[in-house]
Amino acid sequence: LRAHILPLTNCAFNKGGDKFITGSHDQTCKVWDTRTGNDIVTLEGHTNVVYVATFGNPGGDRVATGSFDKTCKVWNAETGECLHTLCGHRAEVVAVRFHPQSPQIATSSTDNTAKLWDGETGQETHTLLGHTGEVISLNFNATGDTIVTGACDNTCRLWDVRSGRCIHTLQGHRDEVSSASIDFEGTLCVSSSVDATCKVWDVRKGSCVHTLRGHTDEIFDVVLSTTGRRLATASADRTARVYDTRTGHCVSCMVGHAGEVTKADFHPQGTKIATAATDHTCKVWDVDSAECLQTLEGHTDEVFPCAFNCDGDTIITAGKDSTCRIWKS
Repeated sequence: LRAHILPLTNCAFNKGGDKFITGSHDQTCKVWDTRTGNDIVTLEGHTNVVYVATFGNPGGDRVATGSFDKTCKVWNAETGECLHTLCGHRAEVVAVRFHPQSPQIATSSTDNTAKLWDGETGQETHTLLGHTGEVISLNFNATGDTIVTGACDNTCRLWDVRSGRCIHTLQGHRDEVSSASIDFEGTLCVSSSVDATCKVWDVRKGSCVHTLRGHTDEIFDVVLSTTGRRLATASADRTARVYDTRTGHCVSCMVGHAGEVTKADFHPQGTKIATAATDHTCKVWDVDSAECLQTLEGHTDEVFPCAFNCDGDTIITAGKDSTCRIWKS
């Protein structure tokens, strides 16, 4: 799909997988029909790069976009109407998440803060203060009562959503944190870093359970399987790795990309991962054997994000070549 006139930054499925969204340097976001590949609506209104875009939960009738214009916008995914413009950040908005069970929205920014918003009114409810570096990652836990943030100050923080209070500061990385997530049960948190390690943390205690080593260059991304028993990492050393979160042992190492691996995503059943890379390809791997099952070729420039749909039979990729591609897994 010739998705945009400038390189893409982001792509994501809705919960049902029948639609997906793309963001771009062309300052727009588009909603697409997965089956036909037709664009449904173009979301226009940002005045700078749309860096991140995500569907709301659970119905997927809303979309939130974060932009380098320092705002987050909330849209009707069917009509393209802009419902709210969330203003308050003093620098680029680089992460946006919907609360899993309510209209609440979380954003983070290079202004060293994260914010919580009422998605119905567009009003700010909390500013999460404490980081001393750009906050480039944030995620809710499954119940939506806790948020984890990862920042360029080498730390992660766990926050109480209701009060906006910092519960724990997770210290131990020796360089910037690139990604952070909480498992479905809400007991473990994982983080990846430019220091080439990934860490597993006890959410209740705020302590490090495992430091996962093996990569020889910075880690761009860490993602948890649906069960939370495994995590996958994507690294500048051209490999991806899968680890057991309970033991900290490396299960497999995926070798085969000819460029930096920028993103990883688990198949919903946890048996495969997809990886995107700067070598213009996406690869699909068996988690246990590290066998490359598919190489998805067609992009003519770096591939940034990749994602499985909820059934695991479709993958979307977005590239610096300004296109988005739909693949059968």
